[in-house]
Amino acid sequence: MNTWLRNLFLPNPASIKAEGVDDLFMFILWLNILFFLLIAGLVVLFCIQYKRKSATQKTAHIEHNTALELTWTILPLVLCLVVFFWGFNTYMQASVAPDGAMEIQVTAKKWIWSFGYPDGSVAIGKLWVPANKPVRLIMHSEDVLHAFYVPGFRIKQDVLPNRYTETWFHATEVGDYVIPCTEYCGKGHSEMKAVVKVVSQQDYEKFLEEGDPDEKGLPPEKLGASLYVNLGCSTCHSIDGSKGQGPSWKGIYAQQHKMIDGKSFEVDENYIRTSILQPQSMIVEGYQGIMPSYQGQIRERQLVALIAYIKSLK
Repeated sequence: MNTWLRNLFLPNPASIKAEGVDDLFMFILWLNILFFLLIAGLVVLFCIQYKRKSATQKTAHIEHNTALELTWTILPLVLCLVVFFWGFNTYMQASVAPDGAMEIQVTAKKWIWSFGYPDGSVAIGKLWVPANKPVRLIMHSEDVLHAFYVPGFRIKQDVLPNRYTETWFHATEVGDYVIPCTEYCGKGHSEMKAVVKVVSQQDYEKFLEEGDPDEKGLPPEKLGASLYVNLGCSTCHSIDGSKGQGPSWKGIYAQQHKMIDGKSFEVDENYIRTSILQPQSMIVEGYQGIMPSYQGQIRERQLVALIAYIKSLK
């Protein structure tokens, strides 16, 4: 029964912290169910027991009961203290990363997540980690308030501008786990998603050496279409001609674009490359310079794929 209720309310636990959080949740849930049934049952019982029998019947004089008053005062107090200390202990375990945890730098910005690894490599939209190893995340925002949340790991932490916050997890099961942003951060908030890729140690080391294996074997246009979503391009640039935070990509190749400084450029491979790596140097007239730089965050093959995808959108 307990397992059935757990699966009904919560996603499959996939970290060593998840079981402790779930146990506390289930304790509070059962406690609420117990008291709900007790109080509802007493209400029904009292309605039957003390129902007025005649128009002349008067309510009996009832004096206070010291034992009863102590019971409904002390018992809830004890239960509240149990929940408090249990919750405090769980919180402290969830807040302090163990010694030797691998550190990953997390950067949030409208509307993407990027992850910096100990070897200096950077991934966008995918957090690759080895299974059965503690991982400490040191996080900051480059613009507004965001929040890092992985339901399967039972972790959630605000990500703030101008300061660092941190959280940690120890994944126990290989698989993919969604990371939604859970603080409203603007128009693209609902699309600000990433994924935790929990893999074996061997696959993790292979990722560091060779890059994302999911991108291997994909033709440039298909890889570009995938990156359009994974890198957060879709939050600002449409592919159907509609206007967004940035120019639509549909039919953009070979067009003339006028910049806010009055200069005009043809949209070719060099223009697209510069717009991705140095976006503040080429701001199109009628738009704001809100696009983040991807300099040092995407590989050459990814640049080529994005260019090929944009060229294909007629």
